[in-house]
Amino acid sequence: MTSPYTVIRGGLVLAHAHAKAEPLDILIKDGEIVAMGPPGLPAPVEATVVQADDQLLHPGLINAHTHGHGTYAKAMGDRWSLELLLTAGPWINGDRHLEDKYLSTQLNAAEMLLKGCTASYDLYSEVPVPTAEGMNAVAQAYVDAGMRATVAPMMADLSFYQSVPGLIEALPEELQKFVAQLAPQSFRATLSGLTDFLDKQRNPDRIRLALAPTIPMLCSDEFLQTCGEISAERNIGLHSHVGESYVQALTGMKRYGSTIVQHLDKLGLISPRFTLAHAIWLDERDLDILAERGAMVAHNPGSNMRLGNGIADVNSMLERGITVGLGTDGSNSGDNQNMYEAMRLASFSSKVRGPDTERWVTTEQALYAATEGSAHCLGMGEQLGRLEPGRKADIVFLDLAHINWIPHNNTVNQLVHLEDGLALRHVMVDGQFAVRDRQLTQVNMPRLRQQVEQAQERIARNTHDKRHITEKLAKAVGSFCLCLGHDRYHVQRWAHPSQDLT
Repeated sequence: MTSPYTVIRGGLVLAHAHAKAEPLDILIKDGEIVAMGPPGLPAPVEATVVQADDQLLHPGLINAHTHGHGTYAKAMGDRWSLELLLTAGPWINGDRHLEDKYLSTQLNAAEMLLKGCTASYDLYSEVPVPTAEGMNAVAQAYVDAGMRATVAPMMADLSFYQSVPGLIEALPEELQKFVAQLAPQSFRATLSGLTDFLDKQRNPDRIRLALAPTIPMLCSDEFLQTCGEISAERNIGLHSHVGESYVQALTGMKRYGSTIVQHLDKLGLISPRFTLAHAIWLDERDLDILAERGAMVAHNPGSNMRLGNGIADVNSMLERGITVGLGTDGSNSGDNQNMYEAMRLASFSSKVRGPDTERWVTTEQALYAATEGSAHCLGMGEQLGRLEPGRKADIVFLDLAHINWIPHNNTVNQLVHLEDGLALRHVMVDGQFAVRDRQLTQVNMPRLRQQVEQAQERIARNTHDKRHITEKLAKAVGSFCLCLGHDRYHVQRWAHPSQDLT
């Protein structure tokens, strides 16, 4: 009979972002850390022993914002703004079968695990509406890979083109006809199968569920309020892309007569259950509201720069006590799922906001965001993010003999500024190896690769016409959005409701 106990001996343990790395043994029972102490920690005689000599152990990294469907579209675009990425959606996310939802998500999980990430907040896309079958496929893909996730289907009842005032009217007639076909169903149709799925949640130990009204401007107020009501009734998370781009900020002002955050607050959505992805184009009052309501932010520095959206003022968030998690965004916008890189970029991007070193994000803050901060975003703040008794045994093992750690000068600084995932040796989730000796234990990568590449060949054939028309559409959208934001004076004044932004 297998013992419920595992003891890890000989490792150098970094228990949390503000700790010092020290030699500690870790005793695990049924996936939970039950004791930690100096080398020689007592353990049941039947405990499985894992030797971690010359290895650094740190809490599993946690991705506060990703899109599992995005892995099929990694590296498809170069000079894409957010609006051009949304324009390409019918092509890069087209012709997805149920199996594709599973495969793309498992590919996402596989990459994260191989780069030290043990849990994620996945805002996945399903067209035309989320289905119970699709949500099950996404959740099962994470479970089968050996990973945790909070799964939130993205939902909308308006198209991107409907959300930007004047955009449809500015398009040639041919393109107007195409975008008219992209209008989503009513929000009641979107939500019809969702509550039933919530009632039948599977794998509650590994999978949490949440709602993702994808971008506020793509949702009617009635839809947003309904999402807020479901979130409150079921005590589940809400996650939305808020203030991600300048175009979003301007269109929000035109539509609401206030900032997006202030409008969402009027609707009652801003609460401790609410996570804002990106949160770049926010004003001081917006930040005050988030702090007052206990809302959280998923910071995505790589994607923010990749799409030209700007650099979030993370320091001002932290000064107000706002919980900040860290994300990679999807592979179609952030390119990879490397949370080590996300930490490095969170540190570096804060430095280009200005020369005041006191306002730069510290390496401890970046690591905290990638562990405990993200855990709170996922609704797992009491279970994950630290290595200590009472928490889940989600542990990453790094090889201290790797070039990244020679010499080993400052553990947290090196983890954030230097580690890139190449020193990774093992990853545990619930005290079980999801990665051992740099190999996934629960994913057959050669088979997954074959399935994904076959799917890509089919999708390329079947979306050829959509690609052609969306590339024509991109030229029109790009020109319109560029004109919309041409006056840089408005960049400084966008947050004032009295300002004429036309």
